[in-house]
Amino acid sequence: MSTSLAWDERYSGGGFQFGEAPNGYLLAQSHRLRPGMAALAVGDGEGRNGVWLARQGLQVTSLDWSGVGMAKAREMAAARGAALETVVADAAQWDWPAARFDLIAWIYLHLPPADRALAAAGCRRALKPGGLLVLEGFSPAQQGRRSGGPKLPELLWDRAIVERDFAGLEVLELTEGAVRLDEGPRHQGLAEVVRCVLRQPR
Repeated sequence: MSTSLAWDERYSGGGFQFGEAPNGYLLAQSHRLRPGMAALAVGDGEGRNGVWLARQGLQVTSLDWSGVGMAKAREMAAARGAALETVVADAAQWDWPAARFDLIAWIYLHLPPADRALAAAGCRRALKPGGLLVLEGFSPAQQGRRSGGPKLPELLWDRAIVERDFAGLEVLELTEGAVRLDEGPRHQGLAEVVRCVLRQPR
């Protein structure tokens, strides 16, 4: 099982493991964003998604369990003139605030089922009425591909998991299928993913 220390080691290796550009699916949701929105980038690694959201004028908290990753996120934010709050915490154990965020970006955060359920419950709690969750993660069809993703099948996403763990949120989009990734050295090539945009009822 991966640990925060393992990710610290990966992020210490120089460069950005998943690139410096935001995730493509998150970028495609830019029409849903408004300056001043409160946003959380959960499992944000080295900060690529949080920094991009901050540069769109959002008030962003970037959360990851790797202190090394969050340090790199702060450096990227400073270099690009973006205001970014960083939190080093395990998403499954974090004290999620109530009704704080207009947007939560959950991009390639893969957790064991019990931890995933805890983090998802926190996510539901933390979304304001009308708040959006944007999620992309690898699906079981990704197994055996070289384009990235966890080796353990229980860490992967499918439609049923999304519908169960985020029950109560409205489904605006929910798809499974192939995409071509170009996100740093760790996400390259054809990949099988689950993507969704969910909304907290008003």
